[in-house]
Amino acid sequence: MPRPGPDKTMSLRDAVAAFVHDGDTVSLEGFTHLIPTAAGHEIIRQGRRDLTVVRMTADIVVDQMLAGGCVRKLVSSFVGNSSAGSLGELRRRIEHADPEPLDFEEYSHYGMICRYLAGAQRLPFYPLRSYAGSDLPRVNANIRKVASPYGDEQIYVVPPLNPDVTIIHAQRADRAGNTQIWGLTGIQAEAVYAAEKAIVVVEEIVADEVIRSDPNRTVVPAHAVDAVVECPRGAHPSFAQGYYDRDNAFYRSWSGISRDKEKLAAWMAEWVHGTADHAEYVAKLGDEFWAGLAVGEALSEPVNYGRRLQK
Repeated sequence: MPRPGPDKTMSLRDAVAAFVHDGDTVSLEGFTHLIPTAAGHEIIRQGRRDLTVVRMTADIVVDQMLAGGCVRKLVSSFVGNSSAGSLGELRRRIEHADPEPLDFEEYSHYGMICRYLAGAQRLPFYPLRSYAGSDLPRVNANIRKVASPYGDEQIYVVPPLNPDVTIIHAQRADRAGNTQIWGLTGIQAEAVYAAEKAIVVVEEIVADEVIRSDPNRTVVPAHAVDAVVECPRGAHPSFAQGYYDRDNAFYRSWSGISRDKEKLAAWMAEWVHGTADHAEYVAKLGDEFWAGLAVGEALSEPVNYGRRLQK
């Protein structure tokens, strides 16, 4: 049996203080599911500035970090409030440079995936075909063409992405950082491998034996992780499969909040700056609220398909 790795557990406050610095490139990944919202709030509380934020699906947490004054540049392939509306702060920055402009570097979803793949593999670029016929190469000088070394074809390429730090949220990990994710996954593993440092925020830290008993769920291995943070309900308002559901009411409300500068400032003052940490944010929402997002067991049922076919 392998020996347990070193204990990498930290508080979210200490992990952000140690690994997120002014001017850094910070990747926050999680596709609809397991969005690292609590980490974004802690970055705001600590007053980080001039960050380049990388997030394939720039959504509410990016809007909040913009409102918190943290972001100088955004690298993304989608912006929006997850089919529930718009992002008021982001739109003000891009459309009106209000209160200041936002440097926005846009790719396709697959272009972003290729950037992470190149970064994780330490490749100089990654080839892809999907920009043919697109206008994106006109607005993004980093999307280029190179000649194939095997023929006369010209192929689009994107540069590697190597964040200073990647932060992801997951269901569980052991103290060494072996991280398990199930349900809807995204580009988390590649984003971790591409980064210089990685913070994994989880719903719970479990014993080594739990991780070893179900190894196929381990998406990110310990050797790629620098800090493990236990932060229950840290993905809210997104969901954590098996732990709590998506807060659809909050998604629907965000457009109205972020559209109005005063409402947005009041929300940030109450829910981010007005809470000491995510535990206080969770407590402020209350037990009744969390009961409304609770999920029950959904055990798979064995079926004798042979007998069913015979019928």
